[in-house]
Amino acid sequence: MRTVPGPTDHVVVIGAGLSGLATALHLLGAGRRVTVVERHAGPGGRAGRLELGGYRVDTGPTVLTMPHLADEAFAAVGDSLHRRVELVPLHPAYRARFADGSGLDVHTDGDAMEAEVRRFAGGTEAAGYRRLRRWLEKLYQAQMHRFIDTNFDSPFQLLHPDLARLAALGGFGRLDPQIARFLSDPRLRRVFSFQSLYAGVAPARALAAYAVIAYMDTVAGVWFPKGGMYALPRAMADAATDAGGEFRWSAEVSALERSAGRVRAVRLESGERIACDAVVLTPDLPVVHRLLGRTPRRPVPLRHAPSAVILHAGTDRTWPELAHHTLSFGAAWERTFDELTRTGRLMSDPSLLITRPTTHDPSLAPRGRHLHYVLAPCPNTTAGYSAGAWRGLGPRYRDSLLAELERRGLHGFEASMERELLVTPMDWAAQGLAAGTPFSVSHTFAQTGPFRPRNLVRGHDNVVLAGCGTTPGVGVPTVLVSGKLAAARITGPPRATGARRRPPVTEGHAR
Repeated sequence: MRTVPGPTDHVVVIGAGLSGLATALHLLGAGRRVTVVERHAGPGGRAGRLELGGYRVDTGPTVLTMPHLADEAFAAVGDSLHRRVELVPLHPAYRARFADGSGLDVHTDGDAMEAEVRRFAGGTEAAGYRRLRRWLEKLYQAQMHRFIDTNFDSPFQLLHPDLARLAALGGFGRLDPQIARFLSDPRLRRVFSFQSLYAGVAPARALAAYAVIAYMDTVAGVWFPKGGMYALPRAMADAATDAGGEFRWSAEVSALERSAGRVRAVRLESGERIACDAVVLTPDLPVVHRLLGRTPRRPVPLRHAPSAVILHAGTDRTWPELAHHTLSFGAAWERTFDELTRTGRLMSDPSLLITRPTTHDPSLAPRGRHLHYVLAPCPNTTAGYSAGAWRGLGPRYRDSLLAELERRGLHGFEASMERELLVTPMDWAAQGLAAGTPFSVSHTFAQTGPFRPRNLVRGHDNVVLAGCGTTPGVGVPTVLVSGKLAAARITGPPRATGARRRPPVTEGHAR
């Protein structure tokens, strides 16, 4: 594995999102001096927090899977996730509701889910689910260490027995047909294939290898941190501070000072100069390229994932049919993915993710109130409406979204809202996110593994990237891995230390 040459004693990490915080913890654990520079007043990046009239709103991801990956970062400095954050395992992980009025709870426990599938669709589908679960487990085992948790220096690294294992499992076929080998009920197939949208690819065109995301969601377990998802970056920043890390909050980077192929210092808008031996860049790729002064050439331009409209609503009531996470599927399926990724139209029959974090933490809202987060995928600003168009489109789409919730049984939702915030691609673009999407570069085959923008930057000996735009990709688990991989580019592969490492967080370990 290639590593940064020369001295690496002092590393500046730009960005205190999850990837930057993971990088900082792994570097601190390896004995480096670390300064984290963040333009906002606190940690989190896309996983941030805002106050909305007494409601504490997570501005980014709401689903936490694979918490042991976060625990690895804490363990690097002799700390642990479960000492810092109280995790609640979600049972069910999701509740799925369909246009025909049917519904099922999605459990990550195999026996509970088999029983639920049998109730929902019969014994044949229950047996198919068991076979699907075993396939997902094998798929994860074949991919995690060789293709996800690894630094690529060449596509030839793919030539490994695990590649043959992945091919034998059908990982290079299409996702939809592979799921259909196990489940014939189209409603169930949606539950195990919608996750490809996280990777920015429709299930009909996604590689079956991306079913590994379904493994994380439906097998490995889903968790909720008390205090909201923001509790995770807050705890990581606290652990890094306790381990000797230095943070510069509300500090905007203006330039990188370079000479002889190395970044020698980071300059802030305030005029301050921070000398460094290496730098880790975690912002979205356009910001990274601006700081570096060039955009790398690629044979084909980067393609970005669809975006999303999010309605944050503080309400004076809730609806008992909602779980912590509820998937509300429309009747249409293939057509909506076409609209998101090809025609650039808003979903004519949307599928929605409705999250109610006050289910497990009422303190996120004023007493007797509830917090709801409604996510509707939409085209990014390259495929669909421009960022500016959302200035007028946003309020109209908000009204149509509320009407859709009413049609789907959440009667009185609009009347119940005391506080609201609508986030559209215009807002994502204003944050500097390419194509107005928080989901970054999509996971087409040409943008995955060794073909994704690499975390070492050609022409800059001591610059490393982390975050969802580089390897391994989009999502909380993979972004945490990206931080570890970035740190390894500076320190070399991790070595055993005297720090006591705690086991991965499981239900038995969560408080």
